[in-house]
Parts: sequence; structure tokens; C-alpha cells
Amino acid sequence: MVEQFVGNWKLTSSENFDEYMKAIGVGFATRQMGNMAKPNLVISVDDAGLISMKSQTTFKTTETQFKLDEEFDEATADDRKTKTIFTLENGKLVQKQTWDGKTTTLEREIQDGKLTAKCVMDDVVAVRTYEKEA
Repeated sequence: MVEQFVGNWKLTSSENFDEYMKAIGVGFATRQMGNMAKPNLVISVDDAGLISMKSQTTFKTTETQFKLDEEFDEATADDRKTKTIFTLENGKLVQKQTWDGKTTTLEREIQDGKLTAKCVMDDVVAVRTYEKEA
């Protein structure tokens, strides 16, 4: 099921991302960079089921490696230290991050050949859309 997410994806639209970054506690300067960045998202999976998700921008490249349903310690691009778990739910790749008594959820799914990432923190929702590169 994860195979549908594998590939190189380029950010094409971003809605409400600044509000989402504010909601998770990202500072002003980092938010400015986050708003300007147009990341490429590279998702791969190896034979052992280890999934790699790499976000590449001109400012920073981050890579997260994980197996489904296994919690791990993640250092996020905005320097939060989270307990993170990825699950597959109804065809969606769901990432749940918890830190300092807070929880955010990122739901990635394929719709009409595009990858959408819905970022949710309390009542704030951002949607980022990626298109697959050839």
C-alpha cells in the first residue's frame, strides 16, 4: 500500500501553512523560511519495509526513516523533538507527532495522481499539494 507514495514529489500549492506552523509553535524567522521553501519530497521503501521520506529545499534537507506502526524519536525540520508514529489508514499515510503534551497529525494521501498532505493541529488545518515528477 505504501508503494503508491513512492517517488519524487514537488510542492505545487500550500494553504494555511503559516497558521499551522504558528499552531505548532514555530518561531517567526523559521516560519518565513518555511513559507518560502518549495520542498521536493522523495519517498522510497526498501526490501525490509524501511520507508524513507526526504524533504529537500534550498534551506535544509531533512530525512526521516521509519517502519509502519513503530514509534520512534524524530527531530523535526523546525527542531521539535517528537515521538512519532506512521500508520496506514484507509489508504492514507498518517504521521502522528507528540511532544510537550501536544499532538499534531499529518495525513498524506494520493488523489487524482497528486499527493496531498493535510496538517492538523487542534482546529488549524493546512493542506499542501505535491505533483509527481517524471
